[in-house]
Amino acid sequence: MDELQDVQLTEIKPLLTNKNARNFQDFDCQEHDIETPHGVLHVTMRGVPKGNRPVILTYHDIGLNHKSCFNTLFNYEDMQEITQHFAVVHVDAPGQQEAAPPFPSGYRYPTMEELAEMLPSVMTQLKVSSVIGIGVGAGAYILSRFALNNPTLVEGLVLINVDPCAEGWIDWAASKLSGWTSDLVDIIMSHHFSTDELTDNLELIQTYRLHIAQDINQDNLALFCGSYQYRQDLEIERPIVGLNEDTVNTLTCPALLVVGDTSPAVEAVVECNSRLNPSKSTLLKMADCGGLPQVVQPGKLAEAFKYFVQGMGYMASAGMTRLARSRTASSSSITSMDSSRSRNNLNSLLEGSATGGLDNQVGPQTMEVSC
Repeated sequence: MDELQDVQLTEIKPLLTNKNARNFQDFDCQEHDIETPHGVLHVTMRGVPKGNRPVILTYHDIGLNHKSCFNTLFNYEDMQEITQHFAVVHVDAPGQQEAAPPFPSGYRYPTMEELAEMLPSVMTQLKVSSVIGIGVGAGAYILSRFALNNPTLVEGLVLINVDPCAEGWIDWAASKLSGWTSDLVDIIMSHHFSTDELTDNLELIQTYRLHIAQDINQDNLALFCGSYQYRQDLEIERPIVGLNEDTVNTLTCPALLVVGDTSPAVEAVVECNSRLNPSKSTLLKMADCGGLPQVVQPGKLAEAFKYFVQGMGYMASAGMTRLARSRTASSSSITSMDSSRSRNNLNSLLEGSATGGLDNQVGPQTMEVSC
């Protein structure tokens, strides 16, 4: 299997103009409230399962719901080309959906492990046999735990801003000293965005600050944040070829790890990548991008996701997306996928650049290109 190879690209687009700020609208969806062993989950389904193909299942981060976390990406034209081939199930963590009622006094919120244990019930109720998961932050952790517990149900994972570690004592103490509930919005904003992003991208920051403060029940949000705060380490480790591939605890499905180069989650994502099988994992580090790559760079993420699913053997006949065809002199970072099909597609994206193709390269390399 080829070693991981990095390709640097760049793209940045203006986002969230005044006319669409906080307009996280769903289109052509069916909503369901599904009973699980640990309570009710609100899920939203787009489309219907396509034969034996997996369903794309998403899980959002703290401070967000499926609309504010994913609708910019899934309403993007190039992503809609991809979802013609797959149904999509968006999962909202308990109490985080729009207009969610408050939990009763004394309610015990599910742990992160229990949130992962709720997902098989969703699949059973919706008659879904397997999924490709897309998770952000806390959602990426939940989907990772789900895949570790149910490897036969997960065909692939896209993990954005994933942190495989338990929270350290210093982080825990800092959150307690800062006042976990009184400054909840500020804490969540610093979880999503770097200091520079908080001061430089004012429209995006204002949109999400208002959303976190006004659109989500604050008591429910504090419970979800507390569950993430007390998460356990995923306890995954990189397998050693010829020694423990069959016994080590790690993800067995293909995994695409995504992080913006100025995101607060960079170190955590790199740590997670170091614990995964390099023949099945790919690290995508987006240039000129902060804590919400699915919002700020939906075109590049859609392009990378298409290569990812093609590397899994799906959408073999799909051509290049509009973004690749347009060849705007733009910016992001992308890594090659494991299969020759996805590498060939990436070569098509880079065709005509001075860097050439990927197939003749040996070992991890970084290439500067403009596409």
